Amino acid sequence: MTDADSAFDPHALPPLRDVIARFGLDARKALGQNFLLDLNLTGRIARSAGDMAGVTAIEVGPGPGGLTRALLATKAKQVIAIERDHRFIDALQDVVQAANGRLRIVESDALEVDPVDLAPAPRAIVANLPYNVATPLLIGWLAKIEEYVSLTLMFQKEVADRLVAKPGSKAYGRLSVITQWRTEAKVLFNLPAKAFTPPPKVDSSVVHLTPRVNREPAEWRAVEQVTAAAFGQRRKMLRQSLKSLGDAEALLAAAGIEPTARAEEVDVAGFAALARAFRGQ
Repeated sequence: MTDADSAFDPHALPPLRDVIARFGLDARKALGQNFLLDLNLTGRIARSAGDMAGVTAIEVGPGPGGLTRALLATKAKQVIAIERDHRFIDALQDVVQAANGRLRIVESDALEVDPVDLAPAPRAIVANLPYNVATPLLIGWLAKIEEYVSLTLMFQKEVADRLVAKPGSKAYGRLSVITQWRTEAKVLFNLPAKAFTPPPKVDSSVVHLTPRVNREPAEWRAVEQVTAAAFGQRRKMLRQSLKSLGDAEALLAAAGIEPTARAEEVDVAGFAALARAFRGQ
């Protein structure tokens, strides 16, 4: 990387509000768009991803480019931004030019793109996710988490709370199990609704996820199936909710779980054991 690259100044470009006005970029509710225009906050998110030296940063939904600018100000090898809303492609061209070849815009739906295909490792995803597709995007990335250095993602606070929830808590569910089975998950900080334009109805949280090194052995599809069955009827005892998988009593015995337990009482290791028993039956 040249000195010019590392000296990218997010403030040297036109203010984001001017970009929005110039291109008529109203936020579209159908696309889950809420813009973060404070470059101090986007800078904080980019820095919270950790040391990006030599890493390709992949962003989803750059919008007018606030976080994109912040990522270019890190030592990331390059930034790849996936944007499905064509209105923003032209608006981001000033950033593309200022980035001296370090920024690539991919016009596509992030749900239909595998980031692994976009750049060689090491790669990391850093994104203010559109709220309406945040969970399915995360699930897709978790399935291949070993392909990433980390994921630094902004969610609705309620979703972030679910990612890190512990057994026995109201927020603990299927998403908690799958996320904590595959990653070390940590909520870094919260952002109030008023930080966004337009303000959403809820606060947001930035979450940092790194691949779990010594994770419980289990097959991805089996974990998906047992957690779907267990939490699909979370108020019922597992001997009842797991009947759709076969002999529930035998499964629970093989996993060392009490048949009268409920899904929210079982930890990640327990679900991995259930998945192994299910796969082995």
